Amino acid sequence: MADFHYTTEDGVAVITWDQPGKSMNVLTFEALRELDAHIDTALADDAVKGIVITSGKQGSFAGGMDLNVLAQLKGSAGDDPARGIFEGLMQMHGVLRKIERAGMDPKTLKGAKPTACALPGTTMGIGFEIALSCHRIFAAEAPKAKIGLPEILVGLFPGAGGTTRLVRKLGAMGASPYLLEGKTLEPKKAKGAGLVDEVTDTDELMQKAKAWVLSASDADCVKPWDQKGYKMPGGAPYHPAGFMTYVGASAMVNGRTKGVYPAAKALLSAVYEGALVPFDTALKIEARWFTHVMMNPVAEAMIRSLFINKGALEKGANRPDQPDQRVKKLGVLGAGMMGAGITLVSAQAGIEVVLIDQSQEAADKGKAHTAGFMDKGIQRKKTTPEQKEAALDRITATTDYAALEGCDLVIEAVFEDPKIKAEVTKQAEAAIGPDCIFATNTSTLPITDLAKASERPEQFIGIHFFSPVEKMNLVEIIKGKATGDRAVAKALDFVRQIRKTPIVVNDARFFYANRCIIPYINEGIRMVAEGVEPALVENAAKLVGMPLGPLQLVDETSIDLGAKIARATKAAIGSDYPDEAVDAVLFWMEGEGRLGRKANAGFYDYDDKGKRTGLSGTVRAQYPAKADQPEVTEVQHRLLMAQVLEAVRALEDGVLMDIREGDVGAILGWGFAPWSGGPFSWLDMIGAARAVDICEGLEADHGTRFRAPDLLRDIAARDDSFYARFGPQAKAAA
Repeated sequence: MADFHYTTEDGVAVITWDQPGKSMNVLTFEALRELDAHIDTALADDAVKGIVITSGKQGSFAGGMDLNVLAQLKGSAGDDPARGIFEGLMQMHGVLRKIERAGMDPKTLKGAKPTACALPGTTMGIGFEIALSCHRIFAAEAPKAKIGLPEILVGLFPGAGGTTRLVRKLGAMGASPYLLEGKTLEPKKAKGAGLVDEVTDTDELMQKAKAWVLSASDADCVKPWDQKGYKMPGGAPYHPAGFMTYVGASAMVNGRTKGVYPAAKALLSAVYEGALVPFDTALKIEARWFTHVMMNPVAEAMIRSLFINKGALEKGANRPDQPDQRVKKLGVLGAGMMGAGITLVSAQAGIEVVLIDQSQEAADKGKAHTAGFMDKGIQRKKTTPEQKEAALDRITATTDYAALEGCDLVIEAVFEDPKIKAEVTKQAEAAIGPDCIFATNTSTLPITDLAKASERPEQFIGIHFFSPVEKMNLVEIIKGKATGDRAVAKALDFVRQIRKTPIVVNDARFFYANRCIIPYINEGIRMVAEGVEPALVENAAKLVGMPLGPLQLVDETSIDLGAKIARATKAAIGSDYPDEAVDAVLFWMEGEGRLGRKANAGFYDYDDKGKRTGLSGTVRAQYPAKADQPEVTEVQHRLLMAQVLEAVRALEDGVLMDIREGDVGAILGWGFAPWSGGPFSWLDMIGAARAVDICEGLEADHGTRFRAPDLLRDIAARDDSFYARFGPQAKAAA
């Protein structure tokens, strides 16, 4: 079945994109060829006075390119994958340039058939690149719609002319938020920013687009960059103003990416070099730099983890075969920070919520969190007063457990104390129906142990939210030994309802995320105790792509929490406890009242408003830096391997059941170097043999915590990779 459909109405050719079986259009090469043929038909038909390209999908034009197509391009050229990518891109450029020129005389720039793009809603990536090639862009007034070029967020940049056209349209500085940050805008703001030309009511969208193409003049059909004497907004690179723009942009890109995201640097190179040459040459330069990025393993890893794997998990890749378990009524026990956050995101998703705390004052305060959050959204025009009132109407704040009657899911979010959790579990189970699923929100306590307080352990599950709930996208679902499939399905369906990304893991101390992040923090603290300069620790982490250094991270999460976890862990594992050196630092800081940001004193110093002012001289004085500092690479290897080896052990121990969840969870849960695609993607990128070599060097210098797990050694010995052995294709073939 065709993706693009061609009709003529009153002298206007209407090309409608409506991909079968998809809720949103994504471009394939077969569809591109259809579009090309329809453009040829319209240009050859004398009865056609103009063209409108639109979508048959309600509320959207396109979601972007089918990224699997890019992989096909690499594979289609055999031993020369770069040629396959480059030639495929140039085909795209050819079709979009044909739309842009629309049959005009190349000398007189006259005779083009006016072409408009009518966007019914969300328009991303290649969809917006198609729109940019049209002579005028009309967008429906749809507040929930987003328009932009978000490719940079998955390790790419707009490579079908979007980079070259947007820079020539807005100037390098004006285009930078949309190219380098992947910023997207709702239609009215997109018009204000110059991304689209007109915003109109949905009912009038096609009418206005048709009217424009029938009245447009020759001048309306010539893009600024095709006109004689065109000058780039803000100045070209050799212009004094433009020169300063590009110097600043280079500094900004390197400052933000630390050099580990090749797409941002390649984009800037394409923009700079493209600005020095005519438009058609600039398109070739863009295609070459895009090919360069596609040949870098970083792009493949980011696309796989942040687009393909993330999407698969959100669609229920590991969901048990159970009937629909979407939540109708939710109970939340505990109205503190976590409970209030869970209540907020649930009410926003349209779920009725009963929020319970010991006092009515505490319960009301938890509900007020939703009001305060949505008030900020109203100020930023992200939401409306009506939506706020609807969300608040869904929340019942009370102290009465009887209000839980009718709930099909209850989430306990009280203090990390097994006794308190056991008490509220029993109180809740006395009030809920026999089919209700009970979940505990905990970051460290074993689910199987907590389930002992339940009369229905098969309906007891862990749902670990990350703080703050409203901002963090990952939710870790933990199966206890007795947890049944319906409980897992309920948790997964709930997480999908609140528009977050789930991973499912088996029960073990610290589960998956904290199991990996605590060694990262501990390794940073251990280095401070050894006399490694704290600034070296922090900057080495950032230079390898971690969003926060380990010392800043522990300040944010609080020193006393780290000390509490250390004491509990030592009590649980006894003589096998490996972190005495770390505890010495944590307990000293706790004793000094240096509890992190909340106390305005930790590894960093803070001003009265809680803003970091620099690494602490007090900590430096207690743990003076030694004269002989390690190489940056050694520090980075220690920090990365502290996390990665725990991820491998989690897979080896059966805590992780899917390496896709290991990679996606690492990036979304604690920000593991997103450029790498996650710990397993990084190991595949450097090769298991190289990873074993690094481990052996670290083990010799720093101890057995860096010993390579047997699984990693086996993969290295067999010249294998994690995705080849454990990826979805390997599972499908098994």
